[in-house]
Amino acid sequence: MVVDRKKALVQLKFLEKKGENMRLAGEKWDSPWKTLIAISLSAQSRDEVTIKIASALFEKFPTVNALSKANYSDVLFVLRSLNYNKTKAKNIIACTKALVYVHNGVVPLEFGKLIELPGVGRKTANVFLSEMGFDAIGIDTHASYISQKLGWTKQKNPDKIETDLRNIFPKNKWAKVNPILVRFGKTFTSKKEKAAILEAVNKIQ
Repeated sequence: MVVDRKKALVQLKFLEKKGENMRLAGEKWDSPWKTLIAISLSAQSRDEVTIKIASALFEKFPTVNALSKANYSDVLFVLRSLNYNKTKAKNIIACTKALVYVHNGVVPLEFGKLIELPGVGRKTANVFLSEMGFDAIGIDTHASYISQKLGWTKQKNPDKIETDLRNIFPKNKWAKVNPILVRFGKTFTSKKEKAAILEAVNKIQ
C-alpha cells in the first residue's frame, strides 16, 4: 500500500491541533519504574482513572522495592476500581520483582528486555520507550482506529500497523504519533463526530 507521506504528516499535525492538551497515563512521573507501571495499568482503562489510581499506588508503595514486596491483596485494594484489576495487580508485583531481582531496580531501556517483564507487551514497551525519549510507536485502540480511517494502514494486527506507521512517518516523529492519536481520540468521544472529522481530514491535500 502506497501512502502519501507528506499528506500523512499534514494530517498528523491537524490531529495534534484538534486534540486537547491532557495528561496521559505515562506522562509526568518522577521515575522510569513509575512510568512503566502506570502505562501497564492504563490498558483498557481511561487515563484519568489510571493516573488517580497509580498516584495512590505510588503513595502507598513509594519505591520499586516496596512494591515488589507488596501483598497481592493490598495492591488489589488500591486497584479495585480499575479494569482487569486482578490481573494487573498480579502483573505489577511480578514486574517489580523482576526489576529488583533481575535488573537491580532499574528499568531496562531495550525493547527485548522490556517485553520479557510480566504484563509488559509490545504496546506498553513502545509507549514507555517513547516517554524515555526513544523513537517508538505504541499501537493502542486509538492509534489502530484512526490509522485505518485515514488510510495509513489496512492492517488490523497491531504489530503490522506499527510497521506501516514506521514506514510512513520519519523516525523523529515516531514518539509523537501515539500521544497525538490518543489525545484526539479522547477529545472526540462521539463516534459520529470523530468519524466526521476523520472524513474531513482524509480530504486534506
